Amino acid sequence: MKDDLVLVSAQRGSSLIPHPSSFGWRIVAACLAMSCAIALAQSYPTRPIRLLVPNPPGGATDNLARVIAPTLTEFLGQTIVVDNRPGSNGNLATEAAARASPDGHTLFLAADGQIVISPHLYRKLPFDTLKDLTPVASLVSTQMLLAVHPSLPVKGVQEFVEYARRANPPLAYASIGNGSQHHLAMEMLKSRAGINLLHVPFKGGGPALIALFGGEVSVMFGGSSAGPSVRSGKLRALALAGKRNAAYPGLPALSESFPGFEVTPWLGLFAPVGLQPPVLNRLRAETGRLLADPEALGRVRNIALDPFATTPKEFAALIRAEYAKYGEVVKAVGAAID
Repeated sequence: MKDDLVLVSAQRGSSLIPHPSSFGWRIVAACLAMSCAIALAQSYPTRPIRLLVPNPPGGATDNLARVIAPTLTEFLGQTIVVDNRPGSNGNLATEAAARASPDGHTLFLAADGQIVISPHLYRKLPFDTLKDLTPVASLVSTQMLLAVHPSLPVKGVQEFVEYARRANPPLAYASIGNGSQHHLAMEMLKSRAGINLLHVPFKGGGPALIALFGGEVSVMFGGSSAGPSVRSGKLRALALAGKRNAAYPGLPALSESFPGFEVTPWLGLFAPVGLQPPVLNRLRAETGRLLADPEALGRVRNIALDPFATTPKEFAALIRAEYAKYGEVVKAVGAAID
């Protein structure tokens, strides 16, 4: 005890405090640190939060940002300001997020392509998505449909595979751009099914769908924007790239024909690396509230997106697994963007 305590004279007498090297002092330090952490979590945020969006207004990512911003504003007590930073396939917004101060007042709403695909397409990027960004939370996922022009005489996956094997010249397929998820998903299917298809890249989903409507190409993986065209009969859906979904009753998943095949696009919330744990925990807690809020979930579903809640460990594992998966696909295809 003599080593653990020192006698300190004070104006109103003497008191005992732990010696700085003692176990008692370590307890005091831990309590102080805990108090500071609680205070930091309670005081955050202290000003409006900038939410970086890597796309122009009107797209799925921007629509999601504007759907969740009011609820997060309410939960966090500060305004969420949507900051659109389009350009370079989302790399401008990614760099801005990676270089921002890690104080929780700059967040990044990213699609999986920006995090797990772009790093493999560009030979040199001024950031590392696995090292310079902190995954806060997964938010939503969406579906990709294997869709064909109605004139193609196939109604199922196996019929399509057999038809594609016999086609000469090879069937042409559309994508929203070289190295896009739509492109890589079809290359994965080509490899698994042992078929040959001709890739025709377009600048975005709109032009790709128009080409499919007009019969310029025979097939493509379409995102949520293809859903209305399938329901109206302009396109025929053969399968889902991800799991079965109630929005498409009776439509099988490609994994039922090719076990292990799954492509489910997602969007998540990220922050600059170095975020203090109390701030990160507060953000995760409020995002969890968002994904459990019936009104917010209704708005998410109204823009054809599915809530996608995971634990932090699950989200981190998903990112690592998909980073490796798409790295292998990009290498095999030889896709690159300078």
